[in-house]
Amino acid sequence: MAIEIKKVDLNNKKEVRAFIRFNYELYKDNAYSVPDLLEDMYETYDPKRNDAFSFCEADLFLAYRDGKIVGRVACIKNNKANKTWNENNSRFGWIDFIDDLEVSKALLDTAEAWGREHGCDKIVGPLGFTDMDAEGMLIDGFDQLSTMSTIYNFPYYPVHMEHHGYTHEIDWVERKVMVPAPGHEAQNDKYFRVAEIVKKRSNVHVRKFKSVKEVKTDGYHYKIFDIVNKAYAPLYGYSEMTKSQIDKYVNQYLQFLDFRLLTVVENEDNEPIAMGVGIPSLSTALQDAKGKLFPFGWWHLIKALKIKHSKIIDLLLVAVLPEYQNKGVNSLLFADIIPYAQQMGFEFAETHPQLETNDKSQAQWAYLDCSIHKRRRCYQKDL
Repeated sequence: MAIEIKKVDLNNKKEVRAFIRFNYELYKDNAYSVPDLLEDMYETYDPKRNDAFSFCEADLFLAYRDGKIVGRVACIKNNKANKTWNENNSRFGWIDFIDDLEVSKALLDTAEAWGREHGCDKIVGPLGFTDMDAEGMLIDGFDQLSTMSTIYNFPYYPVHMEHHGYTHEIDWVERKVMVPAPGHEAQNDKYFRVAEIVKKRSNVHVRKFKSVKEVKTDGYHYKIFDIVNKAYAPLYGYSEMTKSQIDKYVNQYLQFLDFRLLTVVENEDNEPIAMGVGIPSLSTALQDAKGKLFPFGWWHLIKALKIKHSKIIDLLLVAVLPEYQNKGVNSLLFADIIPYAQQMGFEFAETHPQLETNDKSQAQWAYLDCSIHKRRRCYQKDL
């Protein structure tokens, strides 16, 4: 039977749910895939609740065969990113499909046609609305547990992409970083020595928090994310987060945060210049919750955060203002978080995806026992 492509009505919750849950159905028996949280994805695809729709055009599509869903894809045009980078790209994201070349071709043909209809001359992906969405197709590390903020996909996905004429645009890598312990000391003591030198030389200090209220006092959370906006500005495809988007991410993640794992570095005027934040891995909890908070999924998340957390810490964000980069400021972040990671019994950390071309970011792990264990790719094709 031929493949039928249907556009999802973003105002139809049943259709949006079918788009979201196809990924879960496809991967429900996979030990490494971590499902998206249904409630978060509803918000992501809702033009009334996701401020990214103020500068993005987007449509969702489902592929059917014999009345059964066999694939999905999101088509996006980020006008802000295109203007920032002087490009005219469309994006495909949240792409999933069964191992059938006819299905993947129908989805990609749809995404390409959508891009041309929106006046674009190149298609790239997988990318979301912004850098805060999961991005990059996994091309290595299929036997590694995924994280709540990254994409997992079967090994046949990149094979399909290359078959359909897509080529390398850029890669991200992820590291498994061992928490310093006997046998995994590496040279981590250098972070502590450099941190003390930088404190005195640059008159900077670490600030810790005790509550969400304290983080939000006088709009301090906007200052923290301003570091991210400025630090990430030169990175591939980045578009600056708006206040509404910042509010979304703060409300989404702060509810889960153990404040021992949030570190901010301030200058002599008590203004933030660097930040790092981690969270106990929720990967297994999300698998147990089947990607849903209700009716009982919330219990698995609470258990993983408050009762018995994972041995893995996910490093969600690390950012340093450009004018303070290469001055050892990030050593204060590591010197602060390492003792907490040891006290809390974490065995290793998962870094967030880092661009292969971001030499500064790659270099910061030099004194720790770590290895690259996942690689993911953004593909491209001329339209």
